[in-house]
Amino acid sequence: MALRSKFLALFLIHICLLLSLCLAADPFVSYDFEVSYITASPLGVPQQVIAINGKFPGPTINVTTNNNVAINVKNKLDENLLMHWSGIQQRRSSWQDGVLGTNCPIPPKWNWTYQFQVKDQIGSFFYFPTLHMQRASGGFGSFVINNRAIIPIPFDTPHGDIVILIGDWYKRNHTALRKALDAGKDLGMPDGVLINGKGPYQYNTTLVPDGIDSETIEVQPGKTYRIRVHNVGTSTSLNFRIQNHNLLLAESEGSYTVQQNYTSLDIHVGQSYSFLVTMDQNASADYYIVASARFVNESQWKRVTGVAILHYTNSKGKAKGPLPEAPNDEFDKTFSMNQARSIRWNVSASGARPNPQGSFRYGSINVTDVYVLKNKPLVTINGKRRATLSGISFVNPTTPIRLADQFKVKGAYKLDFPETPLTGPPKMATSVINGTYRGFMEVILQNNDTKMHSYHLSGYAVFVVGMDYGEWTENSRGTYNKWDGIARSTVQAYPGAWTAILVSLDNVGVWNLRTENLDSWYLGQETYVRIVNPEETNKTELPIPDNALFCGELSKLQKPEDISFAVSTTGNRSKLLFMLLMAVCALMSVFG
Repeated sequence: MALRSKFLALFLIHICLLLSLCLAADPFVSYDFEVSYITASPLGVPQQVIAINGKFPGPTINVTTNNNVAINVKNKLDENLLMHWSGIQQRRSSWQDGVLGTNCPIPPKWNWTYQFQVKDQIGSFFYFPTLHMQRASGGFGSFVINNRAIIPIPFDTPHGDIVILIGDWYKRNHTALRKALDAGKDLGMPDGVLINGKGPYQYNTTLVPDGIDSETIEVQPGKTYRIRVHNVGTSTSLNFRIQNHNLLLAESEGSYTVQQNYTSLDIHVGQSYSFLVTMDQNASADYYIVASARFVNESQWKRVTGVAILHYTNSKGKAKGPLPEAPNDEFDKTFSMNQARSIRWNVSASGARPNPQGSFRYGSINVTDVYVLKNKPLVTINGKRRATLSGISFVNPTTPIRLADQFKVKGAYKLDFPETPLTGPPKMATSVINGTYRGFMEVILQNNDTKMHSYHLSGYAVFVVGMDYGEWTENSRGTYNKWDGIARSTVQAYPGAWTAILVSLDNVGVWNLRTENLDSWYLGQETYVRIVNPEETNKTELPIPDNALFCGELSKLQKPEDISFAVSTTGNRSKLLFMLLMAVCALMSVFG
């Protein structure tokens, strides 16, 4: 019996050591996503939408700074799938970014586990599928990164946290929309705006028919809530407002802002904001939550309005009166641009680390690379309508850029994206920006199109230092905000105007730079920024994942048995710990 006790003691010591090693690292959070089609009627007409675990929209991913996150995605669609975690910087690991430049797609009936750390990030983000315009049919959800307890937030802890997903919506699914674009047609006016996957409250019986399920958000009177709003739509900028309530802006895409009150705020496609909203109004009735189309003929686009209900727990009646008005500046976008300029970085607040956000003084760093990216209306190349950046319409490679580098596949792409727009005819090419590791890049987004665009750079938060109407020139740098320009991942460029951003190229990998407007993105308005450390050390980039998928020139490396085992070993760490604990319990019962 003594021998058994000694054996058990030694076994338990080894188990404890193993558990302590596992648990000493940053905490681990895992999710399972089953991506499938379901039938829903958000605008009163049954249609095919993309759901996560049978839900539309998908569940909120809720994690804390520096958590390790594993998301096992099972593709039950009838086409390839990639999931992208918009605004998550994927430090040292563009392998997990979920776009065609870095990942082979997940085929139908396959599963694949994304694994990454939300290193030194906080804030409000969202996820969505990146292929085939699938986001126009759903598959999106919120991604929240909370502060660690030891890092103070620059406001009192809110009573609650509320997610609101807004976006324009078509009754046609993404497949039909894609076919329209392939045929050289425009998508046309959306059929409405959804709020959390639901259609508008019937504020007007002419514009809103019977039988539409709308969203109601219940709150307690006198309490302050953090409301995270994401524009997950196809291509429409939306003005967000809550009847009779001020929106105190507090954070945008991982950066705390100077706190300012707005009665409404323009939220462009792909952008995210956090507001602090105090429920300080009379509870005689509910209140309207509104997201309506911007920079359009409002008399014709009245149907493109989302309406939800803010319901106090002691409310005595239904919402009443007209909807709160949007800014009346259809033909004058100066108001919106001035509003955008007013959004500034809170340089004294701590971000994900205890040091102030303003400790990184971007305005004093010398620029090493300058790229002027010009957007124009759609052009015709080889008989097809295409969207361009600087005269180039991007063609996705059959072998992802990062994989091509890893396995030295020649001819997959070219590092020849021009610093200034092409002067000749537009062309289709797999042309990539050659970024300088640890360089400091200035990018001018010159929007010479007639509609609003927003642009996203994966892997980074960029500093928004200036915007104005007309053509950018070198003299425009005199107007830059060199102190507290907001740091974010998605920035708008107004039609007939420019936006200037600065970015510190310290994250090795291949990173997608694209328009967030799904129609233009699908038609080629994107490129990639390739950042390589010449010393090729694993300290600046993680190795290729064990579960990497292969395609294109590397298809022969994909093993058939990987179909059901495309899951990272580390991704099952929580299950491993559980199994070890069960084994300990079993042994204790035997030897007890």
